[in-house]
Amino acid sequence: MILCEGLVKIYKTDDIEVVALQGLNISVTKGEMMAIIGNSGSGKSTLLNILGGLDRPSAGQVQVGEWNLLKITDEELVRYKRETVGFIWQNNARNLVPYLTALENVEMPMMLSGKYDRPYAKQLLEWVGLKERVNNKLQQLSGGEQQRVAIAIALANRPSMLLADEPTGSVDTRTSDMIMDIFRRFNKELGVTIVIVTHDMTLASKVDRVVAIRDGMTSTEFIKRNPNLDQAAEETPAGKGTIHDVHEEYVVLDRAGRLQIPRAYLQTLGIDGKASMEFDGEKIIIRPPKALR
Repeated sequence: MILCEGLVKIYKTDDIEVVALQGLNISVTKGEMMAIIGNSGSGKSTLLNILGGLDRPSAGQVQVGEWNLLKITDEELVRYKRETVGFIWQNNARNLVPYLTALENVEMPMMLSGKYDRPYAKQLLEWVGLKERVNNKLQQLSGGEQQRVAIAIALANRPSMLLADEPTGSVDTRTSDMIMDIFRRFNKELGVTIVIVTHDMTLASKVDRVVAIRDGMTSTEFIKRNPNLDQAAEETPAGKGTIHDVHEEYVVLDRAGRLQIPRAYLQTLGIDGKASMEFDGEKIIIRPPKALR
């Protein structure tokens, strides 16, 4: 569904040039539900904006389904955003029109694309648990209910991919769990590919695969040890699992064989700048540099 190779994004002003993505490689399978994590400034939101058609890449390759987002025209971009991708922001005010009802908000993108379908709009609101709130204006809905309306809006035109930027960042834990259950249902029953950007490691532990981005490049991946357990994070003795409880961590190599080793590991070994590397026939051993003699 998604293939990025050597993806570069550079922001330029008169005085400064910022490289937000530095040759990022990532692939996402059709029908997958995965998360992207990273510190502030790592490039994760930039990646999501490019995949959502909100920003243009500077170089590299980025393919979403049939669309080449590096070469897409402005006219094609409008079709892409209406038909292929649904987008959910942490600030749900970006998704919602305040003077419309919940139902009218969901119907709006349908009307803009010429695919008005009131029964389906009502069905979406029922799926997100708002069957009794379809005629309520936004000020009559809680923050969590508004976010669920935003999810229904993002799915109004039956997109094949759903992008969510910190979708649970402004709601409580109970609502966060409800939103993740909604995502899981749409992923399984409708086959929607879902990519979630988050800094919440508890939320990240609830998906099958997590990709960590550092300094504009993919650094490590976390893959669930038992993908058949949807609630593996909740089934740990403490009640809430960390990502390391549920997933196995892998470093990611690019085509040239370069890898990013987690900074915490390097700090533990006292490695800074250079490292000694040996191959014993079975494994690669990385150590602090040997003292010069």
